[in-house]
Amino acid sequence: MTIDMTRTTSTTEAARRPVDTIGHALAEVPQRRAGSRRGRVLVVHSSDELYGSDRIVLEVVSELAARDDLDVTVWLPTDVAAGPLGPLLRERGARVERAPLPILRRRGMRLGGMFGLVRDAAKTTARLAGRHFDLVWCATSACLAVAPLARLARVDSVVGHLQEPWGDGDRTGLSVLARSCTSLVAVSRSVLESSGLQDDDRAQVVHNGVARRDAELTAPPEHRLPHYVVASRWNPHKGHATLLAAWNAAGCPGHLTVLGGPPAAGTGVDVPGLVAAVVSRPETVTVVGEVDDASAWVREADAVVLPTDTLEGFGIVALEAFSQGRPVIASRSGGPEEVVEHGRTGWLFDRRDVDGLAELFAGLDVDQLATAGVRAHETWAERFTPDRMRRRLAGVVLGELHLHKDLDAALPVAVAS
Repeated sequence: MTIDMTRTTSTTEAARRPVDTIGHALAEVPQRRAGSRRGRVLVVHSSDELYGSDRIVLEVVSELAARDDLDVTVWLPTDVAAGPLGPLLRERGARVERAPLPILRRRGMRLGGMFGLVRDAAKTTARLAGRHFDLVWCATSACLAVAPLARLARVDSVVGHLQEPWGDGDRTGLSVLARSCTSLVAVSRSVLESSGLQDDDRAQVVHNGVARRDAELTAPPEHRLPHYVVASRWNPHKGHATLLAAWNAAGCPGHLTVLGGPPAAGTGVDVPGLVAAVVSRPETVTVVGEVDDASAWVREADAVVLPTDTLEGFGIVALEAFSQGRPVIASRSGGPEEVVEHGRTGWLFDRRDVDGLAELFAGLDVDQLATAGVRAHETWAERFTPDRMRRRLAGVVLGELHLHKDLDAALPVAVAS
């Protein structure tokens, strides 16, 4: 084992607009009239990293901050260390502020944590009341406690972006908080269904999208045996134990690279320890640790593995793999099932099914993976580029701001999925 920690327009109007793959008109970018007031948008996020939800926040903020009719502020929490997301958001034109926020975390649900949550909620309400935002975007379900506070502070529009599935123990509380949202966006049908809000008129699904990091599509280096990469936080539900047990059961058939690290908050998994304890040929596994950009490792691999043991909101790493022409082997964990077509752009196995994953590892070769990679890239280009996602999400914001008479009357309405 190697460890290297280094939201009704006329038919005519709609016909003139670009449409997505299911025929919905996408929001146009209108010109702001001279003298019209800029809309004030606040994005509240729960972390300061560069994993899946962070990457989507970066895309959303980039789209909104690029407009000349919006001022965008991002609030990041102070209960996690400052990370790489904040500087990137500033580079994209947003005002970034760190503040104590009532972010819903497991550790905060205990009695001592509840006192802190109430304290931070009071501070957040006061800050909201003094800033006069037109819209608040709660970037993850963990931020939904801000929704009723924003309404209490007389913010007219609140959008909840559901990026993760809700468990049975979460649904009751989160659904109460979500009542304060004027619009809801889920990253997958799976996430929306897990929330129990699939019949709510406020809700729509907008799939994630990512940009290809490299100008040119490159084939992986020639390998006699397949090379795989897994990139995720080292959370218990991310399936590292399932992955490594299956790898060993398949006879360690190639090389496996593990990226990521323990979460900034919450319980982590000792991945190097798992490798030492489970894998009989540890030299076939390289634990790299945290990286700012996983694309170089994806390029070196024949496929990406997403072995989540529970429900996965979307699995943005699957799109990153597709964008670079790499197929994905993923568990049937919700979101990835809306991306990966079994046997065509990748392969699916049942959650926690060590034998099923081991069978895939043992039966796949580099030629099969390369063929699936070509199809995966075609799927990314057709369905999962960032432009479509960014315009759809911006359309939600513009649709909400259209309700404000003191804002530019030219702002278009958004189109629901």
